[in-house]
Amino acid sequence: MRLWPRVGLVAAAAFATACVEMRPKAFVDASAPPAPETRGAPAPPPAPPAQPPAVALPAEAEGAAPQTITPLQAVDLALRNNPETKRAWLGARAAAAALGSERSAFYPSVELDASFLRQKQAALGGRSVFYQTVYGPTAILNWLLFDFGGRSADIDEAKLALNEALFLHDATLNNVILQVLQAYYGYEGAKALREAQAASVKQAEENLRAADERHRAGVATIADVLQARTVVSQQRLAYQTVDGQIAVIRGALATALGIPANTPVEAGELPEDLDVDRVTNTVDDLIAQAERQRPDLAAARSRVLAAKAHVSSVRSNALPTLGGVATYGRNYYSGAGAAPHADVYSAGVLLRIPVFSGFQKVYDIRKAEEEAAIAEANAAGFEQQVIQEVWSSYYAMKTAGQKIRTTRDLVASATESAAVTRGRYTAGVGSILDLLTAESALASARAQDVLARAEFLFALAQLARDVGAIEPAVKEAP
Repeated sequence: MRLWPRVGLVAAAAFATACVEMRPKAFVDASAPPAPETRGAPAPPPAPPAQPPAVALPAEAEGAAPQTITPLQAVDLALRNNPETKRAWLGARAAAAALGSERSAFYPSVELDASFLRQKQAALGGRSVFYQTVYGPTAILNWLLFDFGGRSADIDEAKLALNEALFLHDATLNNVILQVLQAYYGYEGAKALREAQAASVKQAEENLRAADERHRAGVATIADVLQARTVVSQQRLAYQTVDGQIAVIRGALATALGIPANTPVEAGELPEDLDVDRVTNTVDDLIAQAERQRPDLAAARSRVLAAKAHVSSVRSNALPTLGGVATYGRNYYSGAGAAPHADVYSAGVLLRIPVFSGFQKVYDIRKAEEEAAIAEANAAGFEQQVIQEVWSSYYAMKTAGQKIRTTRDLVASATESAAVTRGRYTAGVGSILDLLTAESALASARAQDVLARAEFLFALAQLARDVGAIEPAVKEAP
């Protein structure tokens, strides 16, 4: 068999193999998550239980009634609409495409050229002049056969970069979930605070009526009425302030969901009873859990391994390479005395040995080694940051739980004190100052109770995110 048919068979086989194993779109689709809201870490978590369907909210708020959603529905909606999740998803797909590009180095490259040459030639001192046209196709095959592990190192680096992108995608999902939960609980807390303030306004108005009745009965002075009226105005002003903030906070919730701020959306009610002892793990257990499953920490560790793989790739640039090259073409001729066509081909093996490049490769290796050391130091520093985040959020959650216990007692005692003082004032044996002081303490206790409950939910969501277990916390949300 002639050489050029063999070259053609090798090229055809290589091209067929590449088509089968390196379908670019299929490879990217299989390597990256199927959608922005879908997790895609190298070690996928167990399949979650069935979730409520995502809510489809209208884009305009004109004349539309707000739609109440649960925390789980809010998270599902945000993961589908938030631009951060799509950006991270596209980054993972780009990393998958980069991996496919690096793998192509193991395959031969086949190039098809075509040439056309029109030339005038002279002989015998210019006495004989003739024209000739040469044209035809040429196939060129280049194949890197051996490179001391450079291609393998590039593929390893690309694989680790893909792992990093997948971990960062999961970390983005966690951050979006935390952002949504904080906005959701903040809106719930604002509504609960408005209800507490409304109760204070109602009680202040009742105190004003009692002061009016006592003044008409001649057992109280006009000063009692004026003081009670002042408190009513103060409580109404506080209510209007909270009520005005509700719309702003609701717009922030809609924005966190990835929808326009004017979209009608409504959260549930702030839970009255919260299990402040739901987290039974010790802080050391939670830190160990975070070190195992925090996706952003895993991304930092993948970055270290990718940097070390890059060192191996750079080192291979200073080593010899062995490659093969083959060409085949057919030239067609037209002109006086020319043959119709001729087949031309060549095949060879090329050995490249780097000898001296002005120490460039030495510096490139040193640069890659230092960058790997930097990545390792960054990962170590980030691990310390993760430990500090878990430590802080754990004790913030514990403090918030203790505040709930304290504010429960505070509300109970302030309610009893206000009831007793109100009865004394109605019976004519108490002063308006005592009554207003007791009512002010009750209003403050109600507000602190609302803030303590919202703060506990904030801290619980933050701890879940810092540990890397944000989704179970969403499913178990009150």
